[in-house]
Amino acid sequence: MRPTAALPGTTPDNDAPTRERVARSILENGPSTAADLAARLALTPAAVRRHLEHLSHDGAVESREQKVYGSRGRGRPAKVFALTDTGRDTFDQQYDDLAAQALRFLSETGGEDAVMEFARRRVAFIERDYASVVADQPALSPADALAKVLTDEGYAASVRTLPIGDQLCQQHCPVSHVAHEFPQLCEAETEAIGRVLGTHVQRLATIAHGDGVCTTCIPTSTTSTQMSTKKEQS
Repeated sequence: MRPTAALPGTTPDNDAPTRERVARSILENGPSTAADLAARLALTPAAVRRHLEHLSHDGAVESREQKVYGSRGRGRPAKVFALTDTGRDTFDQQYDDLAAQALRFLSETGGEDAVMEFARRRVAFIERDYASVVADQPALSPADALAKVLTDEGYAASVRTLPIGDQLCQQHCPVSHVAHEFPQLCEAETEAIGRVLGTHVQRLATIAHGDGVCTTCIPTSTTSTQMSTKKEQS
């Protein structure tokens, strides 16, 4: 995140580097509570809340009700803070306008099929690199291997295990603003994920359509089947 410039006649904003750490932690780990951020960054809860208030005032983060998986306990859910589109704009989005213009031209001259072909070529790294990661780190589960591939390409991906299977969570999307106009980018990515895992996967949420994280559901049968296959081959 770019440091906040000091206004004329004021002292420099010495808190800007810490606010950048707070924002980047949300980017890399997804919507977080103030307590999570304090523990993660070795800050006091009071300091984190002060930085979050500043980031909220600037429109970089927004508060949301925390999603609860399974039965909900007593009391209200903890408040989590997520990056807004404005907050994401400060991270690796400087070529959005150029990319959107290029895809509009491609759509006008080559049609929707040309856009989809481009989208598929852009995510070819998923299948290429997945095979390398599995070969180099055979102990990784299929979902974890895929998360590493995506993280290496700037998607800040992680895996959450639920009773119904794994959830692949991508906390950042380098092309989210362009994908809002051209959903073929998301479609091609989902296709590639399904191919490397050998099953149909379902996208539950995308940053491109206003969600805080791109979430893909990977059925339990996929993970267990691939892990069994790997054990038989070893």
